[in-house]
Amino acid sequence: MNTYNNIMRLFWLTLSIALFIIVTYMCFTKGFEKWAFYYVFVAVGFTMYFFKTWMMKRMEKHLQFLKEKQESANK
Repeated sequence: MNTYNNIMRLFWLTLSIALFIIVTYMCFTKGFEKWAFYYVFVAVGFTMYFFKTWMMKRMEKHLQFLKEKQESANK
């Protein structure tokens, strides 16, 4: 599961960076007014990346808590 989480986290980061580059290029070539709305998708991608990172850290802390709880119950 950890491998899947890392792959998905990198997927969102890569997608966000690629979208940022593409949208910025299209803004300069086709016009900012027409392509500015697509920055919303860039923001969603970065939000998903940070959310995924936060959730992974949260899950690690929770697993550590469960492990400590299990160890204290066995004593």
